Amino acid sequence: MGFSLIAGGPLALPARAEVKPAGPESVADLAESLLDAVVNISTSQNVKSDDKAPVPQVPEGSPFQDFFDEFFKGEGGDGSNQPQTVNSLGSGFVIDPKGFIATNNHVIEGADDIEVNFANGSKLKAKLVGTDPKTDLALLKVEPKAPLKAVPFGDSRTMRIGDWVMAIGNPFGLGGSVTVGIISARGRNINAGPYDNFIQTDAAINRGNSGGPLFNMKGEVIGINTAIISPSGGSIGIGFSVPTELAQNIFLQLRDFGETRRGWLGVRIQPVTDDIAESLGMSGGAKGALVAGVIKGGPVDNGSIRTGDVITRFDGKDVREMRDLPRVVAESPVGKAVDVVLLRDGKEMTVKVTLGRLEDDEKQAENEDAATGDEETTEEEDLAPDTGEQAQPKASETVLGMGIGDLDEEARKTFSIVESVKGAVITEVAPDSAAAERGIVPGDVIVEIGQEAVASADEVKTRIAKLKSEDRRNVLMMVANHSGALRYITVRID
Repeated sequence: MGFSLIAGGPLALPARAEVKPAGPESVADLAESLLDAVVNISTSQNVKSDDKAPVPQVPEGSPFQDFFDEFFKGEGGDGSNQPQTVNSLGSGFVIDPKGFIATNNHVIEGADDIEVNFANGSKLKAKLVGTDPKTDLALLKVEPKAPLKAVPFGDSRTMRIGDWVMAIGNPFGLGGSVTVGIISARGRNINAGPYDNFIQTDAAINRGNSGGPLFNMKGEVIGINTAIISPSGGSIGIGFSVPTELAQNIFLQLRDFGETRRGWLGVRIQPVTDDIAESLGMSGGAKGALVAGVIKGGPVDNGSIRTGDVITRFDGKDVREMRDLPRVVAESPVGKAVDVVLLRDGKEMTVKVTLGRLEDDEKQAENEDAATGDEETTEEEDLAPDTGEQAQPKASETVLGMGIGDLDEEARKTFSIVESVKGAVITEVAPDSAAAERGIVPGDVIVEIGQEAVASADEVKTRIAKLKSEDRRNVLMMVANHSGALRYITVRID
């Protein structure tokens, strides 16, 4: 600490600033009240060893003989291809005094035997009630002789960045362990599943914490600790928890039905980029989810939602970006009638839709994909067939670096375009063009321009010329690949 001398007076020290606590003064009472509800989950899995490497030989009577016999031959002592047992540890917590225990799916996945170890040292065999791999959650059931200590769920939606949280788990198999930190971020997408909406925390989460609870300072569970980012496997202050706004309903469904029952809208969506937002005349910039296709036979196949609509609000919840929509739809009950706010032809409107069930309708969508080829792909080589040995198409108009031709039978044969696709075919793409930058390839078909259908190369040329005369910077096009998969793209007008 620096100081100064004042002539003729005593040593002068700066005034002591008021020190504010850096965190909770203590969480001892809170932790003590919760530890009994947090459990260790031990699993074992029988796996067959395929290791056929030769067993090292040692001389008879060698002092190392017993070691080699035990290590390489196992208890059987014959070195045969015997099953081996793989053990793992994780955490969980009691959500119902009757014996329901929440954890992560990856903690118990593939387990032949599940055992729950309680803080008082008692152990109980557990039965798997149900799992949800899409959110990495699982529910177990034990049969206790007396009601168990359970912890309540809190509302993770009220948690703010900077709020204090406490994690309890069983890292490294050492027994109950408590760590404290804050919420570092919300709404994290770590590409773990289709409904990523993780809480990020710097409360230390290590191996063995998976499936354990993240508490607020009221002792309510607001997250399930699921993943960490760490080069070494230990905590570096970046941990992720599934929020209870998503997890609580999943656990209730697993308890009541043994499976999940998610809502399903029956649309294919893509992001709304700045260029697409400008082309659609959207005020306020890019937002929402752009409907790129409606699944035949799905809940909105009645025309209530159409291709080209931009969904901005679902059942009272804002859809700020594309990934928000699948999550809020999945959280909604099957059969519920909901209001959907969307933009169509530049106007905002509200439509009422009744949700189907995702788990029932996924197969229906897969069957449709197989029948029509209406599937999403990010592999450019899958967007058009190899045409190296096929006849070249007739001469075509060149627009925005694309050769455009009529979609006649010759073009269908050349590019293997299915009969269900209508529009104007793209016969060639200049390598350095704006169209090439957007991933357009020969064999793609322009179905719409500016949300209006086109049926010929002349119509494409006329529409683009009109947009140029209006000083538009981009052209919004619906494009189908050779198998019929639709997507919206914008191409810069040079």
